[in-house]
Amino acid sequence: MTTVTTGNVSDHLLRGLAPIPTTAWKEIDDEARERLTPLLAARRLADWVGPGGWTHSSASLGRTTALDGPPPGVSVEGVVTRQRRVLPLAEFRVPFTVDRREIDDVQRGAADPEFDDLARAARQAAEIENRAVFHGWPEAGIEGIAAVSPYPSVELGTDCQQYPGIVARAVDTLRRNGIEGPYALVIAPSGYTRIVESTEHGGYLLFDHLKRILGGSIVWAPGVDGAVVVSQRGGDFLLDVGQDLSIGYSHHDADTVHLYLEESFTFRVVEPDAAVALS
Repeated sequence: MTTVTTGNVSDHLLRGLAPIPTTAWKEIDDEARERLTPLLAARRLADWVGPGGWTHSSASLGRTTALDGPPPGVSVEGVVTRQRRVLPLAEFRVPFTVDRREIDDVQRGAADPEFDDLARAARQAAEIENRAVFHGWPEAGIEGIAAVSPYPSVELGTDCQQYPGIVARAVDTLRRNGIEGPYALVIAPSGYTRIVESTEHGGYLLFDHLKRILGGSIVWAPGVDGAVVVSQRGGDFLLDVGQDLSIGYSHHDADTVHLYLEESFTFRVVEPDAAVALS
């Protein structure tokens, strides 16, 4: 998992034009990093590629498409022409605002700045990345882990006493298809809450039981529908990032500074067999 690289990492963010002193910028960056890190579930499971920077525009697929021949007017016998295939990166911006009075208070030494709109933007940014990784983003050419899994989707339901059997069968499916562990259960917040609040007969914690079955982790994942059991062996899922999550400046008025969280990325499932979707 990579850390969130909020900060003045690219000129196009125009941070130098914002009426925000250095101390306040540090507080804003630190708050964004603190909010984002626990929310970015996909980064705990996918292999990290990058960051390649704002000008990184595509990921190589390592494949080619045949062309009809050389440019018009060139006639050479036996020439083979092909075009490299790439997956373009998608980018997004989530706007938020900061009250200029809060910026002034930070400069005065306030240790508890109120950046509530930043917290909201961080949740939305994390959900965009998580959802693209696990459920896909068709318009951006991204196929999600759950969407391309070749196994029949299994209904998880809300009866936590059934979870060990369901997860064990999903793990067995992966193992029988040559997918090694450890394994992780990536689950929506509501399902995660049910797990941590539940005990089994004899008082044994359901959370601990599931971790023993998986041999890996249970991941709280905002933006995910249902759950997915995935291998954590590595090499099956690639998150290719250009501009890592960073804060940029848009404009300001007498009372408010308008900022945004920005990221560019794409995602590839290398091995569809490495995940089982639980609806």
